[in-house]
Amino acid sequence: MKQKIYRSFFLLFIVSFFVQSSFAQKTSFIKSLSEQNNWVDSVYKKMSRKERIGQLFYVRAHTNKGKAYEDSVAKVIQDEHIGGLVFFQGGPVRHANLINVYQKLSKVPLLIAMDGEWGLGMRLDSSTSYPYQMTLGAVQDNTLIYKMGQMVAYDFKRLGMHINFAPDMDVNNNPNNPVINYRSFGDNKYNVARKGIAYFTGMQDAGLIVFAKHFPGHGDTNVDSHFALPLLPFTRARLDSLEEYPFREAIAAGISGVMIAHMNIPALDTTKNLPSTLSRPIVTGELKDSLGFKGIVASDAMEMQGVVKDFPNGEADVRAFLAGNDLIELSVNSVNGAKLINKAIRKKKITKEEFEAKVKKLLAAKYWAGLSNYKPANSVNIIKDINRPAAAELFQQLSDAAITVLKGDSRTLRQDPFKKTAIISIGVDRPTVFQLELSKWYANSMIFLVGKNTSLTDMNRMLQTLKGFDQVFVSIHDTRTRPASKLDYSSDVKYLIAALAARPNVVTSVFANPYTIAGLPGIEKSAGLIEGYQKDDAMQRSAVKVITGLMKPRGKLPVSVNTFFPTGTGMSF
Repeated sequence: MKQKIYRSFFLLFIVSFFVQSSFAQKTSFIKSLSEQNNWVDSVYKKMSRKERIGQLFYVRAHTNKGKAYEDSVAKVIQDEHIGGLVFFQGGPVRHANLINVYQKLSKVPLLIAMDGEWGLGMRLDSSTSYPYQMTLGAVQDNTLIYKMGQMVAYDFKRLGMHINFAPDMDVNNNPNNPVINYRSFGDNKYNVARKGIAYFTGMQDAGLIVFAKHFPGHGDTNVDSHFALPLLPFTRARLDSLEEYPFREAIAAGISGVMIAHMNIPALDTTKNLPSTLSRPIVTGELKDSLGFKGIVASDAMEMQGVVKDFPNGEADVRAFLAGNDLIELSVNSVNGAKLINKAIRKKKITKEEFEAKVKKLLAAKYWAGLSNYKPANSVNIIKDINRPAAAELFQQLSDAAITVLKGDSRTLRQDPFKKTAIISIGVDRPTVFQLELSKWYANSMIFLVGKNTSLTDMNRMLQTLKGFDQVFVSIHDTRTRPASKLDYSSDVKYLIAALAARPNVVTSVFANPYTIAGLPGIEKSAGLIEGYQKDDAMQRSAVKVITGLMKPRGKLPVSVNTFFPTGTGMSF
């Protein structure tokens, strides 16, 4: 009897142990850096200097450029002993299989990275895309954003990837920003910080290494650093209080990595035309010393014209290295860059201790990501796994939470279900989900379509027809891949939007970047106005739910559009 009781308690103990272990919180990456790591020390000790320098470099990889390109990357892995790869366009199954091939070629397992600000769909076909960060900026329940972070991490790890160069924690207070814009959580620094922390904490808790970008803040520029070097002309006080605020909060919350922007910032470094990526006062002095960041510092892509235009042939790489960057992303000439770094080490331009710390930090990231016990990704059922029903459900939940009523109340939006109703979608060439779903609620309704360049004659004919209708629902759609600040509509179509808004009983829904509202003067006269942020079907369904009373609106505008609709606008009823 005693033996049976003992066995029962023993089994209970074992079950409890495994349950507790499975839910145990993984030591944060930042905390792990202060702990002794025998694997890191052992790997580092066995490396030559060339191999150690190679660990700093992360090169571009694709699965949509053919076998010759894939083989060229394989040669770089073998010849240069690089630390990792940054994957771009292609397909998820092809990515997983090629990652497995590349891992076999590397003496030390590779860290695999990708830009996935809104998930795998940012780069890959056949993959889930979650809402853009501007859309997330409208969401008031940050636990949903944390959950999205966990989902994104699952997808990355499913393909054998370990790093997401996200979130974007720039404060986008320039509506004409050509490179950040909808990639930002908005123009309120507190909201940007809270949303960014929720997102990256979800990813980190699920085992992904993440990077806040683009330090010290790329939100108030009108130049795309892919093509030229932006100037940030602000005072140190302004940079401290605004641009750097989300990064300071992210560091305090334990983010694993920070990516440096390519910008010229005279208030932080007076060297003329020097990109921040190559500035020791900015990378080491500001980020590491002043803000106390202990994690991985990564350069933005070193192939961008904002950094290599004046520093070609590996010169940008060695300057980034000496400035304090740990991870050099997408070098144009990694062979030459590695030689220049080796030369700088020999000439004692950097201390032995600082160089060792950089390499060991990157090795520690490999250990934290589980690469000390590397296992290849299983490509079976990848498409099904990363497009699981839970992903679509979360997208809909996020859309429901983001949809924002800028003007109107429940009665104004609903109108009268029994009156003659026109449902007009603009910017499209076929009936939209918004029209099809809304028409189910209005039995006496008719659908109208207006293209981006519909003729004035056709629009006038439609306006005449609308005189026989009691009420009108208008939806505005940006069908482009990325939601820009201005719609690519003809001036006549924009005039039509104003003419419709001036009519009584018109409710307008905008499925586009919120900044586009500023380029549609007169739209504010609509009896009801809803902001839907992006073109997706889920967002259109959310708008229908609000109009028909199935759901209360909760979203708040994350950016200031104009004097009518400042940051934080959002009706609740």
